Amino acid sequence: MAGQWEYQVGPVVGIDAGDQLWMSRFLMHRVAESFGVEVNFDPKPMKGDWNGAGCHTNFCIKDFHEEGGKGWDAIIKAMGKLEKKHMEHIRVYGEGNERRLTGRNETAPIDKFSYGVANRGASIRIPRPTADKKRGYVEDRRPASNMDPYVVSAKLMQTILLDH
Repeated sequence: MAGQWEYQVGPVVGIDAGDQLWMSRFLMHRVAESFGVEVNFDPKPMKGDWNGAGCHTNFCIKDFHEEGGKGWDAIIKAMGKLEKKHMEHIRVYGEGNERRLTGRNETAPIDKFSYGVANRGASIRIPRPTADKKRGYVEDRRPASNMDPYVVSAKLMQTILLDH
């Protein structure tokens, strides 16, 4: 969309991701204010056939980095846990996300969990280097641009580390 901007924060460890995202949003508002520009974090502020705005969240746990295929096994196990809790995650991944996650325009359908290597249309994208090395990080493409980073981080860690 015209005027849409993408930026990244990190890499950081744990809760620092939320702190940095909130500070970056604050600074963006302040800079925009100086130029008379309005910032909007709605995931799809205008109707149309476009992908909207997400807050893709790259994450990993220590187990994802284990060598000898153990990292890959941990990633696949996490995908199973995330699939079971998919709609629970969707409910806290941002308001208006249903307008964005249509299954078109490099988004997964809101009601179906999927993952895949280098698949920008999946709920969780596994980067090619992660797949090649059989260890690394993954990208949750479901959170909306207006998500609360503390809630998303907590939900991911609860599901992957604490749920059975």
